[in-house]
Amino acid sequence: MRPVYMVSGGITKFKKAYPDKDFRLLVKEAFDYAMSDVPELTLEMIDGSVASYFSDHFTRQLMAGAMVQDYLGLNPKPSRRVEGGGATGGLCFQSAWESVASGRMDVCVAFGWETMSRVNTWKGNEFIALASDVNFDYPLGGFYTGYYAMMVQRHMHEFGTTVEQLAKISIKNHGNALHNPYAQSPMKLTVEDVRSSAMVATPLTMLDICTMSDGAAVCILASEEAAARLTSRPVRITGVGAGTDAMRMADRPHAKVPLLPHESESDYAQLKYPGVHSFRAGRMAATLAYKMAGVQNPSEDLDFVELHDAYTSSELQTYEDLGLCKYGEGGRFIESGASELGGVLPVNPSGGLLACGHPVGATGLMQAVFAFWQLQGTIEKHMRDPFLQIPNARRGLIHSHAGTGTYITVSILERP
Repeated sequence: MRPVYMVSGGITKFKKAYPDKDFRLLVKEAFDYAMSDVPELTLEMIDGSVASYFSDHFTRQLMAGAMVQDYLGLNPKPSRRVEGGGATGGLCFQSAWESVASGRMDVCVAFGWETMSRVNTWKGNEFIALASDVNFDYPLGGFYTGYYAMMVQRHMHEFGTTVEQLAKISIKNHGNALHNPYAQSPMKLTVEDVRSSAMVATPLTMLDICTMSDGAAVCILASEEAAARLTSRPVRITGVGAGTDAMRMADRPHAKVPLLPHESESDYAQLKYPGVHSFRAGRMAATLAYKMAGVQNPSEDLDFVELHDAYTSSELQTYEDLGLCKYGEGGRFIESGASELGGVLPVNPSGGLLACGHPVGATGLMQAVFAFWQLQGTIEKHMRDPFLQIPNARRGLIHSHAGTGTYITVSILERP
């Protein structure tokens, strides 16, 4: 298995709608930006690509990945589409990594997008709900905000988590996005703002939930030899991990918590795991990625995390799955300020999905682009604002999440 490096990335601004641009043009804009940052790279040097988009319904086009491949000028080179709900972008990133690590390609482009504005919001929520079990959950009114509301209600019941703690995640992420020109909804908020916004599914309000978006993102991955020719500041992908779980939460068996290196069985002697408050697939993805990258304690060994915060509650739950704190302590972790810029381990300095938006097929790749810029130390160059730059960042984690934890990916990037 060969070392793999990220050598460039590009994103469009995530917006509620791009009525004047189709998916091909959005990807092309992100691709051109990425290519401009590695002027030595030509189309002839690219060996192939991986396409990332969640729903044919939003794009209203089957085999749309093939159309983007053509529009980018990459035909007749190999390409394929990956899809895995909200984790589609993360799966695409890892698929491109596999193409280079295996030796099949020296340079591989991962491109992703979603154009969710092409349908009404209620119809978009229905399409997303089709990623739950349509024989059992969906006919009973299974929409995703309802699932996450149920999960966090259980977290609150078992661990004493509060709605004010959830609100602090929204405040943090929307506040970070004030310095991110690519973000869809930067805002300065208070706890009162979050709690007084429209209730969607108790206890989650509109400001606890990410928005549907249009947008695209591109990552260019390369072998060590190719990376050395293309850039003086490559970023190595040192760990990849993924996990899965049953689509219906009722089908998930209880078992012991899979322990991370800094944990012990006594930490969870009384915990019923995974319950409906934790994502077993997230713990599996983290375990594999940490082992591969040599991470012993994420709070000490990582400099930042970009994780899938489709809901404030899912960010809080993911703190625990990634081992940033113990299970049950996610509320106290955010309240302590640990995940803020300047805290022990900044989480979602970009603003995350809550503030950047969530054009599903682009989201995981967007996380990789921001992580790449952090580790290169080029946040000011790309965002025209140094505020979000984490000083001397050497190692970061990106995390993609699908369904109620059905697919989850974790990838670790490092500055050599």
